[in-house]
Amino acid sequence: MKLPGLIDPHVHLREPGATHKEDWDSGTAAALAGGFTTVLAMPNTQPPITNKENMTRVLSAAEAKARCDYGQYLGAGADNARSLSQIAFKSAGLKLYLDQTYGPLRLDDMTLWLDHFRSWPRDLPIVAHAEGRTMAAVILMAALCERSIHLAHVSTREEILIIRAAKNHGLHVTCEVAPHHLFLTQEDIENLGSGRSEVRPRLASPADREALWDNLGVIDCFATDHAPHTLQEKDSSDAPPGFPGLETALPLLGTAVQDGRLTWEQVISRMHDNPRRIFHLPEQQQTWIEFDSQDEWIIQAKNTHTRCAWTPFEGWKVSGRLLRVVLRGIEVYRDGEVLAKCGSGRNVRRSGAKDK
Repeated sequence: MKLPGLIDPHVHLREPGATHKEDWDSGTAAALAGGFTTVLAMPNTQPPITNKENMTRVLSAAEAKARCDYGQYLGAGADNARSLSQIAFKSAGLKLYLDQTYGPLRLDDMTLWLDHFRSWPRDLPIVAHAEGRTMAAVILMAALCERSIHLAHVSTREEILIIRAAKNHGLHVTCEVAPHHLFLTQEDIENLGSGRSEVRPRLASPADREALWDNLGVIDCFATDHAPHTLQEKDSSDAPPGFPGLETALPLLGTAVQDGRLTWEQVISRMHDNPRRIFHLPEQQQTWIEFDSQDEWIIQAKNTHTRCAWTPFEGWKVSGRLLRVVLRGIEVYRDGEVLAKCGSGRNVRRSGAKDK
């Protein structure tokens, strides 16, 4: 079957600062191997992407290495609301870290949120990592400022029900759910191990997971939150949070289609149509993926392209295998091999990025 090129609005590519676990080369290769032709990268790198200098640096790396199309978020900090507005047009959007996160970008003072809401251009998205009551607070903040908010990696029953209520009241709220929160719960921690199960937001209860499935109509996007760390790091006494996810998302969701929990129309809307609309992304002409929805196989990290070389779904039997990816008429992936050259991807915010 043929599907449009997928869009992942939430990936961590670890460049600059942690390229031993991923960079723009390996991360975008993994994206193509997962059927994604566009990825939007988060700013909590080392150093974080919070100013013009660091933005220039990361976009230069992406331009040289990216194999698929890409965008880069800017990170909201305590003192950069006005300066970010000067370079906002180069970004995929603004990321607010309002709860536990990997890196130094957490904003606890709500007056700082207000500064960013007031300064950020109204035609560019704002994305928030906000959990529980913090999520409710940022929805209120967005409503007070009369602008939209996109909520990252929603994971619990109370969160999805609050978002449903906000949408029912006409608030401009969109949200995403990561596949690992749709397929894993606290009950998987013992099997995965304490380090390998570390992720933010944490794995929730089976009831939380079922609430996500029961409220699919509230979920706008499936986003991987691809957050690679090496096995040595994950198996240490101070394991960092995060799972790789670019290469497992589509077969996991394809299996859910086979099981009758999803339709392909729902997958396409949440992995192409809605992300393109929410994040104001250019159309990719002559771009599609070919997917064998009937092919059953076993997920094995040894066959992946991500540099971190592990997956929490090791040994899972899935239905559906990616066969081919065509980007702007050029074959960039076929039968397990990434064919795209480094630097062939386009910046979605670059002038002229939209095909004529």
